Amino acid sequence: MDAAARRAAILSVLERTDHPVSAAALAREFSVSRQIIVGDVALLRAGGLSIAATPRGYMLPEEHSGLVRTLACRHRADQMEDELNAIVDQGCTVIDVIVEHPIYGQLTGPLQLSSRYDVIQFVDRCRQSDALPLSNLTEGIHLHTISCPDETAFQRVQTALEQLGVLLEA
Repeated sequence: MDAAARRAAILSVLERTDHPVSAAALAREFSVSRQIIVGDVALLRAGGLSIAATPRGYMLPEEHSGLVRTLACRHRADQMEDELNAIVDQGCTVIDVIVEHPIYGQLTGPLQLSSRYDVIQFVDRCRQSDALPLSNLTEGIHLHTISCPDETAFQRVQTALEQLGVLLEA
């Protein structure tokens, strides 16, 4: 399979799945190195495709129905799991995390967390990695873009985060 055919096949895999696919899994499927897949995805993006790199792998951005809102939060690293669970427990999805970097400006990390299982996988990956969460760059201050089925769910998220003491108030 030549490179152009492989890139088309990668896109096809991402279009057919509803969950992230890791570069390692794609590398196994196409019998190439992980780095070849990373380069292929970079070329697909450069060609105008929107491919998100989440902590669990690549995926095409989901269309979010319902409300999409942004919340400002601040917490210690040991409160991250509780914060994320407070959001997904209300039936909402954590689309991303955003921090303001003094040199690069806004940095966004796609998350796509919709369940406690997703949160556990993300937190475990953080613990197993030497990398720090983006919020460490800003003394715990960060934004989350979330998708909620309705205004009531969003209000439940706000209440849960207030109870945890992590919601920044205006």
